Amino acid sequence: MSCGACRWKAGTRVGHLLLGLGLVMVLSAGLAASPVAEPVSEVRIADGRGDWGHPNPYLHYPRGPGYIRMSWVFDTLIWKDEHGFRPALASSWTYDPEALAFVFELEPEARWHDGKPLTAADVAFTIELFQEHPYFWIGIDDVSHAEVLGPHRVAIHLRQPYAPFLADIAGTMPIMPEHIWRGIDDPNRFTAPEAFIGSGPYRFLDFNPVQGSYLYEAFADYYLGEPRAKRLIYLRVGQPMAALRNGEVDLATVRPEMVEPLQRQGFEIIQDERGWNKKLMINHRKAPFDDRRFRLALAHAIDRQEIIDRAQRGQGRPASLGLLSPDHELYSPDTPNHPHDPEHALELLQELGYARGSDGFLQKDGKPLRIELLVSNITAGGQTAADRDGEVIKAQLERIGIRTDLVNLEQGSTDTRVRDWNFDLAVSGHGGISGDARILNEMISSAHGAGSVNSARFDTHEELNALLEQQLRAMDPEDRRAIVARIQHLHAEELPAIPLYYPDSFAAFDPAKGVRWFFTPGGIAKGIPIPQNKVSLFP
Repeated sequence: MSCGACRWKAGTRVGHLLLGLGLVMVLSAGLAASPVAEPVSEVRIADGRGDWGHPNPYLHYPRGPGYIRMSWVFDTLIWKDEHGFRPALASSWTYDPEALAFVFELEPEARWHDGKPLTAADVAFTIELFQEHPYFWIGIDDVSHAEVLGPHRVAIHLRQPYAPFLADIAGTMPIMPEHIWRGIDDPNRFTAPEAFIGSGPYRFLDFNPVQGSYLYEAFADYYLGEPRAKRLIYLRVGQPMAALRNGEVDLATVRPEMVEPLQRQGFEIIQDERGWNKKLMINHRKAPFDDRRFRLALAHAIDRQEIIDRAQRGQGRPASLGLLSPDHELYSPDTPNHPHDPEHALELLQELGYARGSDGFLQKDGKPLRIELLVSNITAGGQTAADRDGEVIKAQLERIGIRTDLVNLEQGSTDTRVRDWNFDLAVSGHGGISGDARILNEMISSAHGAGSVNSARFDTHEELNALLEQQLRAMDPEDRRAIVARIQHLHAEELPAIPLYYPDSFAAFDPAKGVRWFFTPGGIAKGIPIPQNKVSLFP
């Protein structure tokens, strides 16, 4: 075992900058993995959607599963395991507050998949590349430049203090090979085979968007040792429980009702923290949604517990209206809640001039109030699962007189309409809410989340947007805690979007494979709540 592999095994925790680490539950099963796991020929992972784009930074779909597909191929400077940050391409790092610089010592044995050495020049080039051609998953506006200090030593200089640096950049930014990407004019159109040469534990071999399958093979010269599975395969699967039982896949996200039957058959079950939320997106750029009182009326009209009980069979917990998960270390318990109160909702609407017509529905100045609600079958980790969220919300809104047209769409179509502001209300969802608090910036401000299909892009509230910027600069933990608490309070008061609930999120895997999968506390990279951490593929 190489020294790098020892580092994976040791699980040394390195200090972090305000990373929310919550409880991740492991439910023991009837079988246990062997203490010394033998290499296996392949590991198969189920996915309900299948197509998450090609696995490089410019071609993957802008949701967590797309990033995960890419992460097998491209490594970052640091990574996370069950205990926090750990070395990856960087064996160690320090921060110099006076110079506003992070200095990284790189792993000298790191190689690209074509055999060329990975050096500090590649890290410096990556900063250049993403400054010229932004990668939507990270924000490097606060990075000034990178300085090569030696073949395996590099400093990344900041323009100003940046509290989320380790989570948002060092632990999320894929390092790119200069010898391949230098001179590429349009990275979004670069699809040649060399566009998928990285330094990660697996080489990318094939992606079939029609079948929704991915094929990777282990990189024998990986600097942390060869991964346990020779091949890694993703398969689009409609019935994960059946696929697990018949041996078609080894890991799958499963519904809560599948947990006990699979446990009895020897599968190991893991449960995530509250790292993913179902959310009601609101087009606050158009009337009547641009009035805070109307958005508040929606919040009081919606019974989040009823959605959980009727649409999710009781398997979930109401979400905080401040957006951050209660499992986040910066969560504020004083965040306003706005409980279900249809009478108050109706009072607010009456203040806005609405009154019930002869048909029982609201109207104003003789014009009926009629809204459109977009829904799609998305759940934790970007998976597809049929639910009745839209039906329940429609019924709740119509009880107070808001006529609601329910429109079912494929998730990509919903995302496109939300991104283009071509909607009234839309039920969507995202993770990251137990990762670094920068998620608040991404999900509220267009300055940081314009590339996200989940961002409210709510730029009109001066105090809220000023605080979002301040929390990025607050290197003192307690200062940042106070700022983030106020952000949560304002989000709950202004309601640019309405967090609905956290679905209970489970995955099941076959321990006989000798791979112990886990949900990463705080999520993979910047907060992805998917149990496919590449650490699992190492002893």
